[in-house]
Amino acid sequence: MNSDVANLPDNPEVLKEIIVNFNTEVSLLQEQVRLLKDLLYGRKTEKREEANGEQGSLFDEAEEVEEEVREKEISIPAHTRKTGRKPLPKELPREEIIHDLREEEKQCGCGSRLSRIGEEVSEKLDIVPAKVKVIRHIRYKYACRSCEGLESEEGAVKTAKLPAQIIPQGIVTPGLLSHILISKFADAMPFYRQEKKFRRIGVEISRATMSNWAIQVGKRCKPLISLLREEIIKGPVVNIDETTVQVMKEPGRANKSKSYMWVFLGGVRGRPGVIYQYHPGRYGDVAKEFLADYRGYAQTDGYSGYNFFDENPEIEHVGCWAHARRKFVDVTRAMKKGKTGSANVALSYIGKLYQIEAEAADADMGAEEVYELRQKKAMPVLEEFKQWLDKRMQYTPPRGLLGKAIGYTVKRWDNLVRYLDDGRLRPDNNIAENAIRPFVVGRKNWLFSGHPRGAEASAAIYSLIETAKANGLEPYAYLRFLFEELPGANTEEDYRALLPQYVNRGSIVLLG
Repeated sequence: MNSDVANLPDNPEVLKEIIVNFNTEVSLLQEQVRLLKDLLYGRKTEKREEANGEQGSLFDEAEEVEEEVREKEISIPAHTRKTGRKPLPKELPREEIIHDLREEEKQCGCGSRLSRIGEEVSEKLDIVPAKVKVIRHIRYKYACRSCEGLESEEGAVKTAKLPAQIIPQGIVTPGLLSHILISKFADAMPFYRQEKKFRRIGVEISRATMSNWAIQVGKRCKPLISLLREEIIKGPVVNIDETTVQVMKEPGRANKSKSYMWVFLGGVRGRPGVIYQYHPGRYGDVAKEFLADYRGYAQTDGYSGYNFFDENPEIEHVGCWAHARRKFVDVTRAMKKGKTGSANVALSYIGKLYQIEAEAADADMGAEEVYELRQKKAMPVLEEFKQWLDKRMQYTPPRGLLGKAIGYTVKRWDNLVRYLDDGRLRPDNNIAENAIRPFVVGRKNWLFSGHPRGAEASAAIYSLIETAKANGLEPYAYLRFLFEELPGANTEEDYRALLPQYVNRGSIVLLG
């Protein structure tokens, strides 16, 4: 300690500068600690919690007087709430149990016999645990007793052919295969848990067998995935996002290395498509290759790997207001309890933008109407917000959370405001985040993929399931239909007819 003191300069001005810098570093570290504690122990929602429940407290800023930018109060029209539970689906099979009076109870006190005048019906939902059955394929064999096949070029014995199967060898049927894949990729039940579940009903199917079936499905569905990409880039907008995944046995990489699952959404109106792609890295080349011949809008978060879109004249790069908003939410989380500041003002501006979007949604506006509304109402808000950001940026330390939030927003401003150009665009990329969420939920259960082949198969199966859901199809019914029909597909037209966007909806259960 004495040697440290001895090394301090004697100049008071230099000492003051050291103290100021030290206090700045301490403040930044304290801010980080408060944010981390809030992320660990605080509310997970990003919804704002107003101090003392009063909107005006947002603007109690000591260092400057801000023009009040109040969020428009959202009034919810009075509505009638239906009481009682929702009726059970009509398509479910019914089993009737009759409850009648005993014969002696059908006698009135006056001596006359009671007459039935009606009935009261109440419905209760029952469930029978999964039942399995064995389908025996019996193929009759024929032979000629006269010549014993000597006169035939086809041999002595003729046997009826089996229907084509998606996995020819083994015990699996389209129904069993669909159940296993839906359980994992839609319901997040890992194969090892399914193995235990099957064992309880007396069936032995190992997790290795299920993994092998999934990989074979992924290979058989490659033509569908190629056509699905074509469908996605036909639309005016492609939304992109990515998340981490741990994949074992990647060539030349440690098992703890981070890999990525990418998601691309797009397609024409009424025929949306979703594609997942596994890649070992988070390289911008992944998105660049996927959109190699695409012309239109690409919406992403602020990851620098997407910056190449800004240099492509054929693609309009759209930013994400949800990510910008999240930066300011982090600032409020790191504030001392009860304090408000500039981050709250920024959130008020962003809140006004979303109120305009809510107005358009409530009025069920078309793309042209949305465009006109944004030009009239959102444009002035954005212009005022930009002036406020530029002013605050001049005297906000760039290394603090607020400085980073402001810097992030200003740097990506051109991308963030591009949603004003077309009423078909959204202000954020939440649709892509929502699409990748099923994978994130599943990842929490199985933690990693055992092999790159497994990760590629998972991407293909997720793509088909999520595209089916996006097109209103019940995923199990779609997969069962697909696995029954896929073995007979030979031409591009055959495969395209099996995509969720083009299947005969009369033959598949729809989502309720």
